[in-house]
Amino acid sequence: MKLTTRGHYSVKALLDLSLQSTLTPTSVRAIACRQGIPAAYLEKLLIAMRKGGLVKSARGAQGGYRLAREPREIFLGQILEAVGETIDPLPRHSPDVKQAEDWVTYSLWRQLSQKLKEALYSISLADLYYDARSWQAAQGEETNFVV
Repeated sequence: MKLTTRGHYSVKALLDLSLQSTLTPTSVRAIACRQGIPAAYLEKLLIAMRKGGLVKSARGAQGGYRLAREPREIFLGQILEAVGETIDPLPRHSPDVKQAEDWVTYSLWRQLSQKLKEALYSISLADLYYDARSWQAAQGEETNFVV
């Protein structure tokens, strides 16, 4: 699996939202500025994540986005799938029935894919938040947050 810019930015954006108040929405511009993400691109990602049930949006001058659930209930795999990241390796590959080696390697990649999915669905935004905070504390940084 290769994490694309789309996946990277999506995780950064939701991690940023995990630090914000759950009562008031955060503007796309504010997230984009803090995380160094182009605002127009971020808006498209947030729309996809809203359709995926990960964020809620509010319109108007005080509008923006906020998490739809608690950070501990949003998992990395959900974020990646919401923005169209492919988690399955070799989606169109069929093993050659005449070659044992092809079946063995195909089976191996399927097993690795399953383990990767399990890992992605066991890591929550809350886990990433605490990892980032620990790293910042180790670096002697204040509470600012840029992923």
